[in-house]
Amino acid sequence: MPRHARSVGRARTYLREQAAAWKVPDEVTETAVLLLSELMTNAYRHARTAPGREIWARCVLDDTGRLRVTVTDANESLPEPREASPEDESGRGLALVAELADDWGAEPRPGGIGKTVWFELDACPRTAC
Repeated sequence: MPRHARSVGRARTYLREQAAAWKVPDEVTETAVLLLSELMTNAYRHARTAPGREIWARCVLDDTGRLRVTVTDANESLPEPREASPEDESGRGLALVAELADDWGAEPRPGGIGKTVWFELDACPRTAC
């Protein structure tokens, strides 16, 4: 997707549609959409890259019921959660990801420019596992 504010909403819509097709529980879908929104917003706002660079978002549901969402951009700086003060209007996104995701991380793209930031959620309902 283009590195543009509209891409954040578009990514949320695509994730909701795919999660519905996979029959991911609503509460897991809403958490995934929130966390994807945070990662896409970070990529849009903070990935200082040349014009024309895109942001890639991908979601995969594996055989164990694990939902993995990745966001890749062309900036090589790895993100780190920071502690926002009560007065700060931003800066809580990665802390939110760290708190709500079952696992998350960031790594340089293998053999390429940029990085991938990801999170995982257990998408398997407890009663059906």
